[in-house]
Amino acid sequence: MTQQEGARNTSIRREIAIGATWMLAFKLTERLLSLVSTVILARMLLPADFGIVAMAMSLATILELLTLFSFDIALIQRREVKREHLDTAWTFNIVFSVLVFVLMIGLAEAAADFYREPSIKAVIYVLAAAWLIQGFENIGIVDFRREMQFEKEYRFQAIKKLAGVLVTVPLAIALRSYWALVIGIVASRGISVLLSYQMHSFRPRLSLAGTRDLFGFSGWLLLNNILSFFNQRASDFVVGRLAGAQALGLYNISFEISNMPTTEIAAPINRAMLPGYTKIARENGQLGQTYLETVGAMAMFTVPAGLGIAAIADPLVRVLLGANWIDAIPLIQILGICGAVASIGNNTGSALIALGAPTAVTVLWIVRLTVLLPALVVATQEWGITGAAWAVFAISVIITPVNFAVILPRLRIPVRQILAQLWRPLTASASMYYLVAETIGQLNTLGFHFAFVQLVIAMLVGAIAYAAIIALLWLLVGCPVGTESMVRDLVRSWLLRRRRVGPS
Repeated sequence: MTQQEGARNTSIRREIAIGATWMLAFKLTERLLSLVSTVILARMLLPADFGIVAMAMSLATILELLTLFSFDIALIQRREVKREHLDTAWTFNIVFSVLVFVLMIGLAEAAADFYREPSIKAVIYVLAAAWLIQGFENIGIVDFRREMQFEKEYRFQAIKKLAGVLVTVPLAIALRSYWALVIGIVASRGISVLLSYQMHSFRPRLSLAGTRDLFGFSGWLLLNNILSFFNQRASDFVVGRLAGAQALGLYNISFEISNMPTTEIAAPINRAMLPGYTKIARENGQLGQTYLETVGAMAMFTVPAGLGIAAIADPLVRVLLGANWIDAIPLIQILGICGAVASIGNNTGSALIALGAPTAVTVLWIVRLTVLLPALVVATQEWGITGAAWAVFAISVIITPVNFAVILPRLRIPVRQILAQLWRPLTASASMYYLVAETIGQLNTLGFHFAFVQLVIAMLVGAIAYAAIIALLWLLVGCPVGTESMVRDLVRSWLLRRRRVGPS
């Protein structure tokens, strides 16, 4: 790589870091708004109101699988995007939204019969309008990610989320009915469309001129999205069928809590990584160093998050969920570690798509699903939902090195380099897990059984232990440039700013 290319890659990596920060900020904003709206709505509406909307949304979610061509990703990945590509993507988005609209209208009565809930028929009719409206969103906003303008992407996503909350909550107060949720969804989609045209000057036209260029890549993305859906929902089908509704509810809540720290960190970073990887691949194809740095940064934060949630599972469940959910503790312990393992390699898909290899992603999803389904069935039949959790954990342990085996040769990265990125966060996280578990055990031995106190002490011990151990390991190997040095520089920068604005 030339000096100029190296400088350019450094500049792009800086843009990726800024983008990941914006996407993390959006995720936090979204979570905060969701929490506030959920608390308010839960007091205004009945559980049955949420259930009716969930039933209607399930039909839309299944039908949407037919339309997940991910034209936005195809446009981000392309080296050259012409007007005809944008117009074609917009045209097909409209076509597919009309398709979902027609199918929802046609299947509304069948869905009502299936759920034995006549009221969802009218709800589906109205929700169908939301999917129809969404298809007209301005395709030009894909430039926010393609050109790595993540501040604009943050504003678009945050305003859209806020608008939905501001519509739904007053309606819930006024109507005290599930119609507040339904109208809120439709209004949110409409506001999203209007906002997309207000924030971007591109004005799409109906056209099919770029069909050949887009569908060669997007066809694989559709298949990947479908396979991803079944990989993620396989446990729903298997556990629900073999263990029943109560077991499935317990498993799903455990999975959501245990994987929330890792997914909340990984998802927004991956959203920023794809355009960043693609930009580097388009300019010089030298993705190796950026991928290594990303894996190291992800592991630095997601691995301790996953192991940390596993270590504090007992007091966490007792404080947040109560005595009726004690059976969730072993599930959260298993699935928390599983989430930590899975997070290490989940950036592989973004790198492969940036390299123009969606077929490799397809193969990885097929392999995972082929192994996961029989493992889930056998484990659930033999050991119930605990067996299902262990099956998912085992598959993550198997698939993570397979991901690396697929991507590392393409990027010409030796295995020792990926291990060099991972050993410090893995060692520090494992040590933290042991110390937190021992702390909780000692508190129980000493008679401190109050779960809230245990939770607070365990979290403090975990945070201090991880920070201290990772810093010590970094010092022992000579302070190499990496995530630790980036954190150090950010802390120094923050302290300097504090001094400048502080009293003289």
